[in-house]
Amino acid sequence: MAVNGNGRNGKKRRRWIWALVVMLLLAGAGFGVRAALKPNNAIEASKLVAVERGDIARSVVATGKIQPRSKVEVKSKASGIVKKLLVDYGEWVKQGQVLAELDKEELQARVREATATHMAAQAAEQASQAAHERNKSEAEAPDLPFLKSAMDRARKLHGEGLIAKNLLEDAERAYQMALNKQMTALRSVAVTRAEMARAAAQVAQAKAALDRSNEDLNNSTIVSPMDGLVLSRNVEVGDAVSSILVLGSQATLIMTLGDVGDVYVLGKVDQADIGKVYLGQRARIVVESFKDKKFEGQVTKISPLGVEKDNVTTFEVRVSIRNPGGELKANMSANAEVILEEKHNVLIIPENAVIYDRERKTFAEVPDATQEKGRRRVSIQTGISTGVKTELVAGLKQAEKVILQ
Repeated sequence: MAVNGNGRNGKKRRRWIWALVVMLLLAGAGFGVRAALKPNNAIEASKLVAVERGDIARSVVATGKIQPRSKVEVKSKASGIVKKLLVDYGEWVKQGQVLAELDKEELQARVREATATHMAAQAAEQASQAAHERNKSEAEAPDLPFLKSAMDRARKLHGEGLIAKNLLEDAERAYQMALNKQMTALRSVAVTRAEMARAAAQVAQAKAALDRSNEDLNNSTIVSPMDGLVLSRNVEVGDAVSSILVLGSQATLIMTLGDVGDVYVLGKVDQADIGKVYLGQRARIVVESFKDKKFEGQVTKISPLGVEKDNVTTFEVRVSIRNPGGELKANMSANAEVILEEKHNVLIIPENAVIYDRERKTFAEVPDATQEKGRRRVSIQTGISTGVKTELVAGLKQAEKVILQ
């Protein structure tokens, strides 16, 4: 009987042990399910940003390209073939420095031809002047008064019967011949005067042609009109060059020069922001080639006339920059940030960490493990904003974490 009692007790004990194990398993599963269903209030690290200290500025951006303060397209006044090129792009040149030479053989031949034509015209003018002086001298007829007096005296003596009639006729004939000669000379004077005028015009015309030929010869030597940098060279030796005096703006472009000691950005500002821009206003210029460097400049021109495109009106704004080292190159894309307001060494948070309520009050959320959602809303006061970062005036301290929305 004792053995049977011990057996029953052992079975009973085992049942209690199994029941306890089952209860423990059920309790563990319950805790696991509860933990799984409980919301996770931990904030992702990528959404946490520390309040930092730095500089912030509110600005208007004018986008454009770097332009030299002055730029000149060099074209030739003479037509011809390029014989020499004395400079290349990237070189500094002085005003009056020779840039290129055209072939001078044909131009020199034109000068010789024009010189000969001018000399022939001068000779013709001198001949007409000599003929005019001769005719003028004959037209004056200094012996005509004497012959008239002799004729009058012969008529008187013949009337008194003191001389024969043939002597009277001789005196009248001499006077009439002298008078006819004077009339002929006077007509010749008028003719030679016209010939002199025509010869003088031919001399002037030949002189103008000679001057033009000499000018073309001189213009075949192309010199720099300014101190500056050769921005581009557009011809090679052997290329034909057309004259700007003949083709105007369509003439061959030889070189482009620019003064890059001072450059500027000619950008466009939206009409909503142009009222905040004024002459002399500070600006910072950023170019893609120097992303980590900013150049200082100032507003020097504001267009009074807006340009409408795609229903958007913009105004051109020129921002000038000193460029003594020549780092900024012509036609570089650039953004000119015209500074409206700037603050230094202030607290800064990302703009997307700021929460605005209906009354435009500002808040930020900070991590707080004691809260049900693991975060707590804090009232803050903000200052100027760039649209990316915002000045934090009050509400948080440096290095505190805020949650990005």
